Amino acid sequence: MSAQPPVIQFRQVGLTYAGPPPVVALTECNLTIERGEFVTVVGPSGSGKSTFLNIAGLLDRLTHGSYHFDGIDTAALKEAELTALRGQRIGFVFQSFHLMPHRTAEENVTLGMMYSGVPRAARIRRAREALIRVGLGNRMGALSSRLSGGERQRVAIARAVAATPSLLLCDEPTGNLDSASAEAVLTLLDELHTGGMTIVVITHDQVVAGHGNRTVSIRDGALHEGAAI
Repeated sequence: MSAQPPVIQFRQVGLTYAGPPPVVALTECNLTIERGEFVTVVGPSGSGKSTFLNIAGLLDRLTHGSYHFDGIDTAALKEAELTALRGQRIGFVFQSFHLMPHRTAEENVTLGMMYSGVPRAARIRRAREALIRVGLGNRMGALSSRLSGGERQRVAIARAVAATPSLLLCDEPTGNLDSASAEAVLTLLDELHTGGMTIVVITHDQVVAGHGNRTVSIRDGALHEGAAI
């Protein structure tokens, strides 16, 4: 049994959008993700993967059950507290990178820590360390618009890990990459996991899913352990 609380603990978590008619986006799900796990979440389009990401990432509030993140009951938090918790403890990596095109790699990573409570000098130091960690030490001053797709995703990963979050939450991180760049990003995620980071990757790609040490399937808003339903 882990000495620390799970990073993610869903107990009968569900999300229903008000109608008429009401729409059930996520059924009452149970899920525990311990610190240091690499979990992949697979499922077809419209299965509920985005809803899962929004709840796990503290972007949407659940309508049923309870969600403890890092041992914290998220239902008890006000919006400002949720925003602070998200900024300090969750790193996001998206398919479309979401970088500022006319900012350098270093500036993009530094700006990603604006709401983490890290002082400016420390933000710059951490940004440089993170870029070196993802293999972009020689590209810190390059505008993101001048970077390849693989390099942009590595900048996005550097931005996500620079504030040392409890969770790295990735949504189709290789979806816009060629096969060589995708493999490089997956290798980087493997290295981060080996270093102790808790990672959740949402994907429809079975190759990507195979990099996790555990896979959860989602279909029709319901979670199931294992790759197949």
